[in-house]
Amino acid sequence: MKYWLLKTEPDEWSWKDQVKKSERGVVWDGVRNFQARNNLKGMDINDLCFFYHTGKEKKIVGVVKVIKKYFDDKSDKTGNFGSIMVRSYKKFELPVTLKDIKKHRFLMHLSLVKQSRLSVMNIDSKSWKIICKMGKINL
Repeated sequence: MKYWLLKTEPDEWSWKDQVKKSERGVVWDGVRNFQARNNLKGMDINDLCFFYHTGKEKKIVGVVKVIKKYFDDKSDKTGNFGSIMVRSYKKFELPVTLKDIKKHRFLMHLSLVKQSRLSVMNIDSKSWKIICKMGKINL
């Protein structure tokens, strides 16, 4: 299993919106960055992703599970980009802010810290465990 982080603007798609579509899942589309696209391509069914509210909030609020691997993004007219499908999996008891992540010496290597504009990124298993512990969830 691999671990990831997906960023979303909560005004466009929030954790609440995600939970409402829980069982059926939703398409994660609109990615228009080649590195982020390649990360989407690397995802497998049952991989877990942190659900990150960007913008003013800048915090991880939950976890989603990949339920469908990479496929063409119907909203992309160029044919260069794709989508996955995810469903809500678990809400963080305590949201983990970017500020908290930047304070943790073992998390400074994350793309979330180094590449702030990247919307889809991988998370190593050690960092995953640290962040889950910070968010007071067991997976």
